[in-house]
Amino acid sequence: MSQQSFWHRAYHLYIDGFRQMTLGRTLWLVIIVKLIVIFGILKFFFFRDYVSEHAQEGQESEFVAGEILQSRQ
Repeated sequence: MSQQSFWHRAYHLYIDGFRQMTLGRTLWLVIIVKLIVIFGILKFFFFRDYVSEHAQEGQESEFVAGEILQSRQ
């Protein structure tokens, strides 16, 4: 038996596992679609860039620090 590196064996383990999956492929597709919806579509439509709208150019870090300190009081 030849000595293969850990990375080589791990790579073959995952490749063989993904090759034999049936239900898992569908589940991975659902996960990927959900991530695209959450991070792509929802962010684009519902989360605006609050800092750039309210802070002056170059003063973003001071604005964020001030907002954090005000919320703690």
